[in-house]
Amino acid sequence: MGDREAQLHRACDAMRQHPRMHLSRLSSVRETAPWGLTQQPHFLNAVAEVYTDLSPEPLLDALKDIERRLGRSGDALRWGPRAIDLDILLFDDLVFWSPRLQIPHAQLLQREFVLVPLFELAPGLRDPQTRRFLADCLRELAETDSSER
Repeated sequence: MGDREAQLHRACDAMRQHPRMHLSRLSSVRETAPWGLTQQPHFLNAVAEVYTDLSPEPLLDALKDIERRLGRSGDALRWGPRAIDLDILLFDDLVFWSPRLQIPHAQLLQREFVLVPLFELAPGLRDPQTRRFLADCLRELAETDSSER
């Protein structure tokens, strides 16, 4: 919501300023149709490569704190408009599940708007859970989309 590009820059700045995060690279920013709840404005999406000494749940807490400081309310509609949305997609080769967090991200391999910028940063990457190459997942999504037209 609001100035979407400025929000992305503010989120990146907040990660850069965090004492236990180092934002090393950012993919290009892509405008995409909303996923889930489709009757809303388009999203801007990017993937950041971040180095941290935090474990997964404290990293999630730090990201949620950044979201709150940037205006995200805790009562936002699921998949609805929001000021910012920061997710942990991958964490090294870790496969992790808790009631609060799933790594790799639960819908990682079904979301082109995530896979494309992730592939831009790491074209040889494999999903740690399925061991599938991201390139193969992207190709399958493209084939599914073209067969549904």
